[in-house]
Amino acid sequence: MSLHEVKNACVDVCFLVQGMLDNNVYFISDGEGTMVVDPSCDANEIMAALGGREVDAIVLTHRHFDHVGAAAELRRLTGATVIASAIDAPVICGEEPIPAENRSFEVCPVDFCAEDGDIVEIGNMAWKVMVTPGHTKGGMCWYLVPQFGNHEEGAPVLISGDTLFAGTVGRTDFAGGSADDMRGSMRKLAFLPDETIVLPGHGEQTTIGAERTRTFTRWA
Repeated sequence: MSLHEVKNACVDVCFLVQGMLDNNVYFISDGEGTMVVDPSCDANEIMAALGGREVDAIVLTHRHFDHVGAAAELRRLTGATVIASAIDAPVICGEEPIPAENRSFEVCPVDFCAEDGDIVEIGNMAWKVMVTPGHTKGGMCWYLVPQFGNHEEGAPVLISGDTLFAGTVGRTDFAGGSADDMRGSMRKLAFLPDETIVLPGHGEQTTIGAERTRTFTRWA
């Protein structure tokens, strides 16, 4: 198990890489609250990485198997609140069927359904929910400004799931995907400050400033 640190953020961020698709599983804390983002496939490895820390929330950026595969088991092990978008939640919790192109996963109760513009408090962190369709209809990003982190000198943070990557965007050819929706989501993200650290679901971290010149110019 290799745990990687993301430096210069306004909160403490580290991550594991899990699964056949090299998913980034993020652990984010301000010292008062801890959240796990997109538990991919191995709840026991995630628990080992937590090192005994309590988990307050499990955040699922969208409904694909590689982002929710360990969510149900992690919820059982931690008792943490599971949060997903109101749009993608019905598939995650089993109320709607898993689309044919998506591999099956253990369905997981969703304790809180987030809507665009919601402010979700975890510890002293106050995250703004930004629903960003394009990869799935209910894909979402979460944004945090330094005043609500434990390192006020650090940079804002954007959890981007499979919406925005370093140098590109998430695939739009899955069920519920849309290139037009993705363009709208990129226009929304383009308003964020250049220094914002982007935490994507796969691959290396980036910044809004870096993507302004190589991704937003093509998509926003």
